[in-house]
Amino acid sequence: MNLAEILLTAVGLSMDAFAVAVTDGLCCSNLKKQQTIQIGLCFGMFQGVMPLTGFFLGKAFESCITAVDHYVALILLGYIGIKMILDAVQESGQDTPEIYELTPKLLILQGIATSIDALAVGVSFAVLANVNIFCAVAEIAVITCLLSLTGVRFGRKFGRKLGNRALLTGGVILVCLGIKIFIEHVFFH
Repeated sequence: MNLAEILLTAVGLSMDAFAVAVTDGLCCSNLKKQQTIQIGLCFGMFQGVMPLTGFFLGKAFESCITAVDHYVALILLGYIGIKMILDAVQESGQDTPEIYELTPKLLILQGIATSIDALAVGVSFAVLANVNIFCAVAEIAVITCLLSLTGVRFGRKFGRKLGNRALLTGGVILVCLGIKIFIEHVFFH
C-alpha cells in the first residue's frame, strides 16, 4: 500500500470517530479544552491500537473478528445512544436541563465502538506484503485524532444552536451510526 492508499483508509476509518466526536460536542456543552484533547487522543489511540492488534492476530482469526465486530459496534453505540435519548426525553419536562457529562468510562466505550472495524483492517494489512504497519498505524491514529478534534468543535458550534435538543440529536446520531455499521457488515460486506 502506498501513502495515499493508507491516507484514504485512515480517513475512512476515522469517520465513525468523527461522527461520535460531533455528538460529544453537541451534547457536552461543558467540555473543557483538556477534555476535547482527550477525545481526540482517545479516538486516535484506539484507531491506532486496533489495526496493530489485528495485524498481529493475523489471518487466522479474521473470520472470528469480522463475525462479531458489527454486533459490538451496534450494542455499544446503541446503548450509549438510547441512554442519551432517554435522558433527553426525561429532561424535556424539567425547567433546567441536566448537563450531559462525558465520563472516562463513556469515552473509552466510544473509543472501542468506533474502532472495532479497524481491528479487521489490521488483519487485512497482515496479508498484504507491502504494508509498513507502524507507518500505517501512526497515520491512522493522527488522522483520527485531528478529525475527532475537528468534530468536537463542529458539534459544539451547532450544539449551542440546538440547545436542549442536542442530547436527543446526539443519541439519535449514535443509534443510527450503530445501525449503519451493522447493516454495512451484514448486507454489504
